[in-house]
Amino acid sequence: MPYTFFPKSDSNWMYSEIVYPLGTPFDTTQKTIKQIETGAFKLNDYFRDRVEDNKDLIVNTFSLVGVIPQRDWKEGVSGGHCGIAWIEILPSAKRPDILASEVTSKWREFTGDILGTEQSTFTIIGSGPGGNPIEIRLHGSELSQMEAAAQALKEEIASYPGTFDITDDFRPGKMEKQIYIQPGAESLGVTMADIATQLRQGYYGDEVLKIQRGKDDVKVMVRYSKQERETEASIDRLRIRTKDNREIPLNQVARIETQRGYATIKRVDRHRVITVTSDLDEDTANAQNIVKDLSKKFLPDMIKRFPGIAYDLEGQAKRSKESMESLIKGFVVAIMIIFLLLASQFRSYNQPLIIMTAIPFGLTGAVVGHFVMGLDITMISIFGIVALSGIVVNDSLILIDFINVEVAKGTKLFEAVVKSGETRFRPVILTSFTTVAGLAPLLTETSFQAKFLIPMAVSLSFGLVAATALTLIFVPALYVVIRELTLFVTGDQDVP
Repeated sequence: MPYTFFPKSDSNWMYSEIVYPLGTPFDTTQKTIKQIETGAFKLNDYFRDRVEDNKDLIVNTFSLVGVIPQRDWKEGVSGGHCGIAWIEILPSAKRPDILASEVTSKWREFTGDILGTEQSTFTIIGSGPGGNPIEIRLHGSELSQMEAAAQALKEEIASYPGTFDITDDFRPGKMEKQIYIQPGAESLGVTMADIATQLRQGYYGDEVLKIQRGKDDVKVMVRYSKQERETEASIDRLRIRTKDNREIPLNQVARIETQRGYATIKRVDRHRVITVTSDLDEDTANAQNIVKDLSKKFLPDMIKRFPGIAYDLEGQAKRSKESMESLIKGFVVAIMIIFLLLASQFRSYNQPLIIMTAIPFGLTGAVVGHFVMGLDITMISIFGIVALSGIVVNDSLILIDFINVEVAKGTKLFEAVVKSGETRFRPVILTSFTTVAGLAPLLTETSFQAKFLIPMAVSLSFGLVAATALTLIFVPALYVVIRELTLFVTGDQDVP
């Protein structure tokens, strides 16, 4: 059975984010947002025949240009190079066979190609916790090497069917003048600090005086004229004054290069990082399988190709690992508590083990239930399985307790076992039936708010049905077998 940490649930809201290179004009981003909104309105005609009363699928639209708000674990972006558009569609009850994932896919198709963007995503709001399905963080010291490794990783992820919206959080900045001191400049009495200070004084200014004007202080700044500060050629004509009052042309003591800088340099634990993320179609691909395959083949080879680069698995892979480790610890503690409670009640070590054999039966039923319902096993399913462990022991407990009471009355063991099945059959069946009946409305629920709980209901209901059916046969038989083995080992006479 495929495993998904937290599946994409249906939603009434979805959004599209656009990020151009830093310095892109505001008008360019605005035109792209209008193109995205136009693509959204085309959804009405495409889905009209599948919507109740042939209504418009789109209820509301909203867009922002110049800012992408911070959301959950994702930081915000600001500037004329970015924008975001939201759409709200009809509730799921009024579009029973239209999923949000299908709407998002068609929205992307109707929008068409958007050229020149660094990031272009179409996403459902409310897909659940855990981060991106595929999220790999690269860290190192050389940004150029990290950028090359990130590009190679994105190309590798794109080779897997079902992956889309593959991007990273590395953002190049604007074009800038980068100045490097020439070898031998220090012999003339010029340091990099001198160059930086005099450049700042010339173009930004240096405060030489404050004039009191009533309650306010007016700063007097000395700097180059406005005409000189607005031309790049003035940088080449700039002269650096040495400590002995000599003036040396800047290009004689420094090398000036025009390069694109970095908008931001992100760090985690004092290491520079670039995070590569990808969304995927869960009907086509499985995030856990892709990440496992990348970790086995591509990522180790990438580290060899780019020395000094390391990686960490983030997003759903990391959250899933943390949750499973915590859940396993809690499950072991719960099993120990159940065993201790049963052992103290029955004053036996083997009878609690017989009762707890219902737990693997419940697990089997839960897995089969997901297969029958066509669902992936999720973290919510695991929660249901853990809860199921405390429920399925009830039926076994009823049978074992009845057998003990009958044997204490002097009834022969085999007769007591048969009588327990006859007498306790109705209570066992009714206990399980009422529990499953209580979960039935949740299993058939179609509202988007309740869909993420359905895997838990499947684990509980199908696991309980399987455990009940097998418990009625297996537990009494196991009781007799263990009793026979005990008597055989101790040398007592045969079971009556």
